[in-house]
Amino acid sequence: MNIEKQITASALEAVKNLYGADVPEKMIQIQKTRPDFEGNLTLVVFPLLRTSKKKPEDTAKEIGEYLKANCQAVADYNVVKGFLNLVIASTAWVGLLNDINADENWGEKKATEDSPLVMIEYSSPNTNKPLHLGHVRNNLLGWSLAQIMQANGNKVIKTNIVNDRGIHIMKSMLAWIKWGNGCTPESTGKKGDHLIGDFYVLFDKHYREECAELKKKYIAEGMAEEEAEEKAKQEAPLIKEAHRMLVKWEAGDKEIRDLWAKMNSWVYAGFDETYKALGVSFDKIYYESNTYIEGKKKVLEGLNKGLFYKKDDGSVWADLTKDGLDQKLLIRSDGTTVYMTQDIGTAEMRFNDFPIDKMIYVVGNEQNYHFQVLSIILDRLGFKWGKDLVHFSYGMVNLPSGKMKSREGTVVDADELIAQMVADAKATATEHGQSKEFSEDEKNEIARIVGLGALKYFILKVDARKNMMFNPAESIDFNGNTGPFIQYTYARIRSILRKAADQNFSLPDELDAGSPLNDKEVELIQQLNNFGAAVADAGQNYNPSGIANYCYELTKAFNQFYHDYSILNADSDAEKTVRLVLARNVAKVIKEGMTLLGIEVPERM
Repeated sequence: MNIEKQITASALEAVKNLYGADVPEKMIQIQKTRPDFEGNLTLVVFPLLRTSKKKPEDTAKEIGEYLKANCQAVADYNVVKGFLNLVIASTAWVGLLNDINADENWGEKKATEDSPLVMIEYSSPNTNKPLHLGHVRNNLLGWSLAQIMQANGNKVIKTNIVNDRGIHIMKSMLAWIKWGNGCTPESTGKKGDHLIGDFYVLFDKHYREECAELKKKYIAEGMAEEEAEEKAKQEAPLIKEAHRMLVKWEAGDKEIRDLWAKMNSWVYAGFDETYKALGVSFDKIYYESNTYIEGKKKVLEGLNKGLFYKKDDGSVWADLTKDGLDQKLLIRSDGTTVYMTQDIGTAEMRFNDFPIDKMIYVVGNEQNYHFQVLSIILDRLGFKWGKDLVHFSYGMVNLPSGKMKSREGTVVDADELIAQMVADAKATATEHGQSKEFSEDEKNEIARIVGLGALKYFILKVDARKNMMFNPAESIDFNGNTGPFIQYTYARIRSILRKAADQNFSLPDELDAGSPLNDKEVELIQQLNNFGAAVADAGQNYNPSGIANYCYELTKAFNQFYHDYSILNADSDAEKTVRLVLARNVAKVIKEGMTLLGIEVPERM
């Protein structure tokens, strides 16, 4: 019983019967009535004046009379200039609540065999260091976007591209060979990604020391400081050795490849722990060590077709000047490839693996130009989704004082951040005396759910395109626009429902049409009804923050209602029944919305 659809259909009939004209559905504009006017929904009549050839007030009054007489959803109306404010019949609101109650996935669409297949790439880590705060935002955005696209009726493939080759990987390997003494994650008790990250930092430490010594030497020999610094970076023994190792890796040297595979396996095991803690996963993982080969093949194929061109030094380029861009290098003169080539290869492999209709890349906004170029090149190469690929571009995330256990003062470690958030949640619950009745296992599980919920919600409630400041102390607050505030409200509703069950107060599958409703209850039903629009908007605009803010507004509205009206001590059983059904569905939609953000909600807090 979609009220807006009923009114739209009746309004179209009204225009036909009153003015003898068929108008397109888009001319029927319905919005929520402003709080300072009587009514629930408002029909804007200005688009219909050319058809009615009458004043706005007269047109609104005539359509209002027609709707009151012919549309069961409309009980009354009033006119304010060109706005027709409609009072919706109580039976219509009860009917809508019954519809919401009957649908466990209210507001969401299910995919069918014919649904578009959307692939979403996120995470994209390097195998020389652990995941950091920037990866946290990336993974949370990617996971949430996947849930939202699925809730909009798409089939979704979640994918990751791991950057597992290149000079940065060789640096960690070389440092391990020189100073690792054969250590492993097991022998050190460290997660594999942290262990490898330590060796990457160690390489950099020794490399900088070498550069400083060489720079002094070159300056003493009469070289200018800037030139001496640049030469030192190129001539330092460590970087030369790392480059020789990379050449061996490219040539398939067994010893180097075996070490590379072993050390990468340690990193992958570490990544998997972090992904599990964050609650994210992937349907398919690709590796740059494979995709760059395919990319090179695809570029050479394009070169043979005249899509690209080769310079005298043997390098291969794409001329994008006709597209308002510049010329883009694809293969270097020495035959090595660039990131663009790798992305072309990844696209080729994905397109062969899946019949993709839309490709979404979750990558920071510093890569905006890269994806402009990639879109044009993929389109030239014949990928049907290339021209319309989506770069879900997001801003940077920082901490106010910055660094919660950082490396080199620049990176906030993801594992330490997660552990700190869970610890803060547990400490906050203990401080407020909210955990006395729980066992230690229950306390730990609730702290995990609340701590991660605080982290995820605080990051996802911000428009992804904006840079943001993540404040751990603010995020864990149980008041205001935070994850714990929403989680606590859900747990409170579940507690109310348990108490009702303990009183043997059973709820019907469907409310009677004449069930009593007050204005606050109508507002809540309207808010529940808006969930579908919030889901659709979040999918259309790739905007998880829209879901976060919807959950917050619904939670606020319920808490105001709960403050004003008793549920378990209502004046009559009929009122109690309505309020319990309403509360149950508020909890259901909160859980649905938070699930789209990748956030769990506890049954008790």
